[in-house]
Parts: sequence; C-alpha cells; structure tokens
Amino acid sequence: MSAPLLAVTDLVTEFATRDGALRAVDGASFSVAPGEVLGLVGESGSGKSVTGFSILGLIDPPGRIASGSIRFDGRELVGADDETLRALRGNRIAMIFQDPMMTLNPVLRVDTQMIETVLAHERVSRRAARDRCVDALTRVGIASAGERLEQYPHQFSGGMRQRVAIAIALLNRPALIVADEPTTALDVTVQGQILFEMQALVREAGTALIWITHDLAVIAGLADRIAVMYAGRIVEQGPVAAVLDSPLHPYTRGLLDSVPANNAPGRPLRQIPGMTPSLARLPSGCAFRSRCGQAGPDCAAPVPLAARTDGREVRCVRPLAAGAGA
Repeated sequence: MSAPLLAVTDLVTEFATRDGALRAVDGASFSVAPGEVLGLVGESGSGKSVTGFSILGLIDPPGRIASGSIRFDGRELVGADDETLRALRGNRIAMIFQDPMMTLNPVLRVDTQMIETVLAHERVSRRAARDRCVDALTRVGIASAGERLEQYPHQFSGGMRQRVAIAIALLNRPALIVADEPTTALDVTVQGQILFEMQALVREAGTALIWITHDLAVIAGLADRIAVMYAGRIVEQGPVAAVLDSPLHPYTRGLLDSVPANNAPGRPLRQIPGMTPSLARLPSGCAFRSRCGQAGPDCAAPVPLAARTDGREVRCVRPLAAGAGA
C-alpha cells in the first residue's frame, strides 16, 4: 500500500446548539491512498456527510472543526485559510453532493458553469475547456453533450442534473473525490454506468475516492476498504470483503441483516431495534448499546477503536466471532 494521500486523525466536528456543543463527528480516523476507494457507510445522521464536508472545509458556523487533523498530500487542511482551500476545491479535491443543485447555479447555463470550473484552475483556451466539458458529459451518459451544454439546469431532469454535477467533479482530474451518495436519484442502469466510470478513473488516473452511502450493495462492488459510522464514531473499519463477510461489530451485522437480499423469501425482515440516539443525548460508553442484543454492564465504559492483527479495527468490548450471525 502506498503512502496515504489523505489522512484524517481524531477528527471532531461539532455544532453549537442551545443544549451545548453537539458532536456530529467524534474522533474519526482513517486514511485513503492514491487509487484506493474507501466506503463510508452508516444510517442517516451517523456523521458520514459531515465528515466529507469537513475534509473540504465546508463547515460553517454554527459548526466548526473542534480538533483533529486532516492532512492532504502532506498539507494540513485544518486551520488552512480560505484561499488555500479554494485552490484545492474543484481542482485537487472534488466533491459530488447528493443534491445536484448544491453544485449547479440555476441562473447560469451549464457551459458557463463547467468552462469556468476548468478556467479557475488551468490556463487553457475556452475552446479546449469546452471540449473537455463535452467529453465529461459524454462520459457520464449525456447524449448530444454539445447541445445540452447550452441549456440551463431547469431543462434537465433530476437524474440528468446529478450526472452534470458528477461530470463537473471529474473535469480537473482531481486526486481525491468525496462522493456523498451521488447515485441515489439515478436509475439502476445509469448508476451502473457512473460506478463503472468511477472505477475506471480510480484505476487509470490513480484517483482516491471516498464513497459515502447507506447502500452496502454498491460498496461491496466498488470499495477496497470500508469504515462503518454510528452516532459520529467509526465503529468498524477494514477490507471490504472481510467486513461484509464477517462483521465484528453488532451494528455492522445489523446493517447487513437489514438488507432484503440477505433475508430468506417469506421471512420477516431482520431489523435493528430502536432508533438512532440523539447526538445531544448519547448514552455513556458505546452509543449502540441501547439497541444491541449482547450489551452488558461493561459497555457503559468508554470504548476505544481497537486495532487487530488482521488489519481491521473495531469499537466493541464484545466483538462478534468471525462469521457470527451470517
């Protein structure tokens, strides 16, 4: 494994509320090497998207990065000035948002937005920039790309707008892409095409990819490693095949059991009991213990993320045996 392109260490991102500081990300640590795909998975509200926003410096008041380190290509991004972050965003680091209208300006034509994205970081002619835009739109499955460039976002369907947003992220051939559930609004055929393009980009250009999702089926076929988040904390991390085939944390097991394809036909769907706790009122110790069928008194004490000899990490005092519950 080559040296990490991105190294996140003990990241804490919090938001000021009437009840005090709410920790949306609580001590997250992970790394991504060039050409590697990391899947960041968990339920809604687990801190996945906030982790992605933190990497790009997109946390604004009342939110803030309270502590920790985010090193990209040897450069510390926590505390970096706006000019440094603007030079990186869209160029060396790109983000694909779940909502394409977070990328697209509704009052500007698509060609204006895409060409300016290229010219903001490279000294090339407008003709060369436009040609690159046409190629990017074609790669994400937009027919008649040259004609569609001259249209406005409202003239595209929701799925087509998402494809445009993905094309914009690919324009400057970034070293790292943070993708926040970018294929949620796309049909299965287009989703497969986008995933194929992402895999090709990683393989050919050595681009690192963080894919944020709740869809374990996508991660199974895309990622090299997986990090499972719950209540702002990473509870399990390791090679994707090992984690999905033999999860160590009861929460990971619960996520897998909740997938309909993993349940026998005609049998009730196995679900995780209860609800995700409020980040403002987390229980002491393991945040999952109120929903865990094997929790005990020792789970009320702080639980560190423990490294194992097989290269995996788990935050559990009673980790599952390999293959348990399968």
